[in-house]
Amino acid sequence: MSTSESGSDGSAAYDTDVLVVGTGPAGATTALALATYGIRTRVINQRSWLANSPRAHITNQRALEVLRDLGVEDAVRRVGTPWELMGDMVFATSLTGDEVARLRTWGTGDDRRSDYLTASPCPLLDLPQPLMEPILVDGAAVRGAQVSFNVEYLDHHQDEHGVTSTVRDRLNGQQSTVRSRFLVGADGARSRIAEQIGLPFEGRMGRAGTVYARFHADLTALVAHRPSILHRILAPAFGEIGMRTLRVVRPWTTWIAGWGYDLDDAPDLDHAPAERKIREMIGNHDVAVQVENVSAWQVNQAWATEYSRGRVHCAGDAVHRHPPSSGLGSNTSIQDAFNLAWKLAYVVRGWADETLLDSYSEERAPVGRQVVARANQSRLDYQELNDLLDPDAAKLGQPSIVHLREAGPEGVAARDALAAAIARKNFEFNALGVELGQHYRSGAVVPEGDAGDEPDAEDAVLHHRATTRPGAKLPHVWLVDAQGRRISTLDIVGKGRFTLLTGLAGTAWVTAVDRLSLAFLDAVVIGADGTRDLYHDWARRRDMPEGGALLVRPDGYIAWRCAETVGDEHAQELLGATVATILSSSILSSSTQPHSTWPPAARQG
Repeated sequence: MSTSESGSDGSAAYDTDVLVVGTGPAGATTALALATYGIRTRVINQRSWLANSPRAHITNQRALEVLRDLGVEDAVRRVGTPWELMGDMVFATSLTGDEVARLRTWGTGDDRRSDYLTASPCPLLDLPQPLMEPILVDGAAVRGAQVSFNVEYLDHHQDEHGVTSTVRDRLNGQQSTVRSRFLVGADGARSRIAEQIGLPFEGRMGRAGTVYARFHADLTALVAHRPSILHRILAPAFGEIGMRTLRVVRPWTTWIAGWGYDLDDAPDLDHAPAERKIREMIGNHDVAVQVENVSAWQVNQAWATEYSRGRVHCAGDAVHRHPPSSGLGSNTSIQDAFNLAWKLAYVVRGWADETLLDSYSEERAPVGRQVVARANQSRLDYQELNDLLDPDAAKLGQPSIVHLREAGPEGVAARDALAAAIARKNFEFNALGVELGQHYRSGAVVPEGDAGDEPDAEDAVLHHRATTRPGAKLPHVWLVDAQGRRISTLDIVGKGRFTLLTGLAGTAWVTAVDRLSLAFLDAVVIGADGTRDLYHDWARRRDMPEGGALLVRPDGYIAWRCAETVGDEHAQELLGATVATILSSSILSSSTQPHSTWPPAARQG
């Protein structure tokens, strides 16, 4: 074991500050963020390279905001399928057959596009995991993270001062140990680390089964006129969705075909029957089809109620296990990592007590439970459509697809039933509230009294209600910088630092930040040169007087709000006490360093 630092607390020397196991979206984002913040990080992957199958692909606005803060948004946007090509979703008997319905998805419809545009500076992207992971891992390595492949995690032991992990080099079989302050288990849905530390889970694994066949075929002529990353093919298929799926990997030549299978029978993974199904879904047997891979996976519905044990923290699929429905998998994993990384960095730097890390589980475990429920409900919501597609429905006098083009009462009933069934899928494909509306309650947020009127459950799924209440994500509005260019409110916070936001009338808050002279705290005055509110959008959105203040955490979430104008002494007292509450007063008194010292790489591209 190499040694690089002796612990001032008398503990054994550390090889790295944080050991991250796994290079998926959670692990790679954790490593990228920690490296960006200047924290010594090692990340290991038991395989020889990164994701070798498309896996997750929807990248929603909040995930893009995280990648924007970490300086890699431009890189992922260069390789992702752009927002405008992500919907319409087509329901048809085949790509060349009868088209039954369309649904504008991911906010691309005229009735929802403005909601998405006003909620975030970032569009959505379709970015398959094999294209995302290299950008994250490369960014982490460039910024100083040590990345090792073919290294398998085996076990760990944690003590008062750190974690000693045993790993094995899979190329030569040699075992060694890695001493770190903290261990992050981002080792997937079969997480060894989550099992070893005894994280409590609810729900169940293996609830249903799906076969995926990845193939190459140039289908441009069949789909380019109705761009969509998902097509539902109304052919008989086993399972909850009740139809087959064609998913775009790269427009319009690389695809995945999917269908359900009975868990009581082994799925047929031969290429020949898969190719026959694919040709049926295309509806044109003359198209050249090359099947690359056929595999099976199971639908899980399980979530951890806690994410941490001592110095070991788990993230991503290790703690929330669910199908890709609603496109929440990698997005939730990226947000887990962003929440955890700044807290680890502050503890390692000595700016926060280790109790800050309790807030990671407090904040993210409720989100994981919500995401698992939503993803599985999205599958169940196909039942209305499946009832309509049932060939026996017409015989039983129920609305049926066979009546869709009839003028009589059966046709009216069938069309009404179809419209209602398709509208229900907005809760899967236009669920802006689920994607952006996560609200934190923990020791890292200073709460205000009653939250006021809460939206009803369905509205909370479909719509994001921006607010400056503590625990919410800072609202996005466009400001104007010194060169006259638009800049988002999200661009003036984050980058590994706390930010005190106020207006021109909030001079006392600026003075308070200067007097506290904390290495990790900046003051930003909205209305000053460089952050002018020329559209007056911030004035309408801030929900407090101009001279009030918002304390925004490094992850862009609001930790505290003071909705009043105060004097210099009172501002310093309030702000100091608030930061002490969040980070620990015993740490606060020793945290004064020049602002320019940290984070050293936070603003790299």
